[in-house]
This record gives sequence, structure tokens and C-alpha cells, in this order.
Amino acid sequence: MGSMSWIHWVVVLLIVVLVFGTKRLGNIGKDVGEAVKGFKKGMADEDKPAQLNSDEARRGDSNANASSRNDEHTPR
Repeated sequence: MGSMSWIHWVVVLLIVVLVFGTKRLGNIGKDVGEAVKGFKKGMADEDKPAQLNSDEARRGDSNANASSRNDEHTPR
């Protein structure tokens, strides 16, 4: 049994088109494309909050340090 030649792939493609129809195959392709886009967007969004949280933590620490320094120098 060797690998399938291009003629075999054409026959398989024709059978798939006959069974499912071109409209349904187009919808399946569109759905898969949207799923991939959603996955990529989700992965990109997952990275952003981690960066924001670390930036906010740094700002929060610097703000806390600044307020404690101001408290030390305020007259009582």
C-alpha cells in the first residue's frame, strides 16, 4: 500500500463534495476560520492582563512608598 496519488485525493474530494454539498462545506470552513480567530484573540488577551497586573502592581507599590514617605514628612 503506498501513499495516495493525486488522483485518489481528487476522488476523495469529489465524494466529500457530493455527500456534504458546497454550501455546507463553505459554512464549515467559515466556522473553522472564526474558531481559529477566536482562539488567537483569546491567547492574545490572556497575555495582556498579566502584563497589566504587573504594571499595576509596580505602580501600586510606588504609590504606597510615596504616600508613606509623605506621611513621614508631614507635620503633626
